[in-house]
Amino acid sequence: MTDNRNTILAVILSGLVLIAWQYFYNVPQMEKQRAQQQAQAELQKTTPQPTASATPGGAPATPGSAAQPATPAASQPQSVVPREAAIAASPRVKIDTPRIAGSISLKGGRIDDIALVQFRETVDPKSPPIILYSPSGTAEPYYAEFGWVAATGVTAKMPNAQTVWQQEGSGSLTPTSPVVLKWDNGEGLTFRRTIAVDDHYLFTVKDEVSNVGNAPVTLYPFALISRHGAPQVSGYYILHEGLIGYLGDQGLQEYAYKKVDEAKQVNFSNVTNGWLGITDKYWASALLPDTNAKLQARFSSNPSGNLHTYQTDYLLDPVTVAIGGTATANARLFAGAKEAGVVGVFPFAGLGGYNKELGLNHFDLLIDWGWFYFITKPMFLGLDFFFRFFGNFGWSILLVTVIVKLLFFPLANKSYASMAKMKSIQPQLQALKERYPDDKVKQQQEMMEIYRKEKINPVAGCLPVVIQIPVFFSLYKVLFVTIEMRHAPFIGWIKDLSAPDPTNLFNLFGLIPFDPTTIPVFGQYLALGIWPIIMGITMWFQMKLNPTPPDPTQQIIFNWMPLIFTFMLAGFPAGLVIYWAWNNLLSVVQQSYIMRRNGVKVELFDNLKATFARKAT
Repeated sequence: MTDNRNTILAVILSGLVLIAWQYFYNVPQMEKQRAQQQAQAELQKTTPQPTASATPGGAPATPGSAAQPATPAASQPQSVVPREAAIAASPRVKIDTPRIAGSISLKGGRIDDIALVQFRETVDPKSPPIILYSPSGTAEPYYAEFGWVAATGVTAKMPNAQTVWQQEGSGSLTPTSPVVLKWDNGEGLTFRRTIAVDDHYLFTVKDEVSNVGNAPVTLYPFALISRHGAPQVSGYYILHEGLIGYLGDQGLQEYAYKKVDEAKQVNFSNVTNGWLGITDKYWASALLPDTNAKLQARFSSNPSGNLHTYQTDYLLDPVTVAIGGTATANARLFAGAKEAGVVGVFPFAGLGGYNKELGLNHFDLLIDWGWFYFITKPMFLGLDFFFRFFGNFGWSILLVTVIVKLLFFPLANKSYASMAKMKSIQPQLQALKERYPDDKVKQQQEMMEIYRKEKINPVAGCLPVVIQIPVFFSLYKVLFVTIEMRHAPFIGWIKDLSAPDPTNLFNLFGLIPFDPTTIPVFGQYLALGIWPIIMGITMWFQMKLNPTPPDPTQQIIFNWMPLIFTFMLAGFPAGLVIYWAWNNLLSVVQQSYIMRRNGVKVELFDNLKATFARKAT
């Protein structure tokens, strides 16, 4: 049946791409992640973790040279201690903000204890908060450190990971009360560190050093973020997790953990207006130096015991502290959730965040919008806009789908109108096949002549599918990478739009206390929730809107395509499946209306009756 051939081909190609991605890439990645989790769990039980400090200990070869903070050398592994025990082992200053709970270690002056109290590990609001930073000696050390590197020839004592600072005054670090730490080296140098925090995720660090000794001292300000061991990653090619930075004219730099392991060290010289850090799917930690500062920046990976230590750091130009003088260095640290409004995505939409407030260089790219950001970011903006009215991203998805349909209505109208005309000339096309049964060339020539006379575009049927594909992938990207979608509920049983539908047909939607997905070999295919079934039914209706094709091959495609898509999309985020089902329903209504307007009979119910009549016979 020629009128549906192009549409079928477009659907088949789209389906094959999605199926191949889901079952030949996504599923193996999921299995790989499970294996990695089990291996790392066993490793943590049997193998001690390193406690080496990732503090700078090196110095420039010559004063004024472009030095870097030194990375830690491999050390003898020590036993892993519980996070609570590691925190209790050193004196601390409490951090207390609406979004962050944690502490600063007076030993080393590190920010190494951060929990994000507004985000939980599961949809249960009583589940533990997300842990971002942990001290050295724990299973997953992760922290930020600031300070000074002495120039070559300077023998003065410098604060390091073992230095115990003293707090001036008392009290916790809050958005309204900064804390001041002090350390005297006993040789004429006094180091003072003032740490402030806002009500989101930004720490501001001011380091001062006063010299009352008998000689000037040349020092290099530095800042670093250190992470011991590669964390669990999602493992998807559409998402970057690892070391990241936007380094001035050198642009966006992204290094996955494996990539930086291979490179060992990547240096970026003479960077201005740059930032760098480490990013996870939803969380990140980034150094935000002054935009006019000149940096010697670096990504590095170094073996430390049985794991690697990943570090992003920068060194500023040297400063000379004269006798009786004081030198100052300013630094900033972002440590928290990658919220679009906080990071700074759309300044014109009130989402300028730190990117606009601090004049940063593309800090919005901390969120991985992908190559098609010009589609993905507006998609998020639309969803977020309606969320502010309705307080539910599920309803936002439905409304944005309607708006997309309206925007492309003129194009879809032409497409469906062309398809309706195709149906009206079916008797003529059938007559051609009977007149020239063995002459395919002649059939095509006469067919194209009919198309020309009737002003029919034979490829118009592909347009609705072609239009839907970029919208589909942009919504998938938004659901996958934005923290706003994480644990976002809809209605009923959907508690997380970014996760698959939790119900399952194969255990009668929870009536049988059994998880079919745990069955070896093929259990991963036994996940079929209510919304994927609804999506499959709406897709079946859309297929049945057209007459049953006479060609047996095309009949098979029409019959099996909804079922294939039902199983294929069952493992996708529930928000995406809801979008697809709603889009199918709107397409049925739209196509039916256009067919009636063009004088073509809507055969949906006739085709449905014929299908069940054949089964009954």
